[in-house]
Amino acid sequence: MIRITIIGSGNVAQHLIKAFAKSELVEIVQVHSRKKEKLATLLEFDKITDSFEDLKEADLYIIAVSDNSISDVSQQLPFQNRIVVHTSGAASLEVLDSKNRKGVFYPLQTFSKDKDVDFSAVPMCLEAENTFDFRVLETAAKGISNVVFAINSDQRKALHVSAVFVNNFTNHLYQIGQEICEEHQVPFEILRPLIQETAEKINTLNPADAQTGPAKRNDSLTIAAHLDYLNTENQKNIYKILTQSIQNNGKKL
Repeated sequence: MIRITIIGSGNVAQHLIKAFAKSELVEIVQVHSRKKEKLATLLEFDKITDSFEDLKEADLYIIAVSDNSISDVSQQLPFQNRIVVHTSGAASLEVLDSKNRKGVFYPLQTFSKDKDVDFSAVPMCLEAENTFDFRVLETAAKGISNVVFAINSDQRKALHVSAVFVNNFTNHLYQIGQEICEEHQVPFEILRPLIQETAEKINTLNPADAQTGPAKRNDSLTIAAHLDYLNTENQKNIYKILTQSIQNNGKKL
């Protein structure tokens, strides 16, 4: 059994706590949080500490904080030569303090506070400096997920940038669509089946093959009408950029 300490209390940390609590391969030794009460509903209060000096010995320490805080947190750890990893998709191994053995334990998923996640389907992207440490990470990852990958820092950066496109940017487009609907008193719910169908296509089709719409068909009259209909420059600019990108992709094919 892998004994784990989690440092952090945000969305990623809280979802990891919930997932590890159900695992038979992992034991949560301790969780560090500056606000202990924030985690009081997730585990025993005596397992929560707000002091780095009070951290107990564990097989693996997972830093689940903002990217900007990883380096500072790793420097404050009062021990050496233990396995310390972060959960960031963008940060490299080098942000971790060299007094400990470095690694990455990156769950590639979007985490929201009040939305439960089935961790068994979450891809776990792992990186370590040696084979022994990787096996520790792999055991911990397999304790909560059925999808585990060895991913180096450069590959993880590519994944994270790609994830911003397919997740964050896509969700922002949902928001714009909702704003347009609300502005014209149209229920956004009407679009939900379309959103669902588009997402499900990715299970069977290459994204380029699944592309449809006026840009793909080069329906210039429809494109012009849409641009004339949109009320803000931001919406018009986004529409133009994405239309041009789709059309340029078609030329490459």
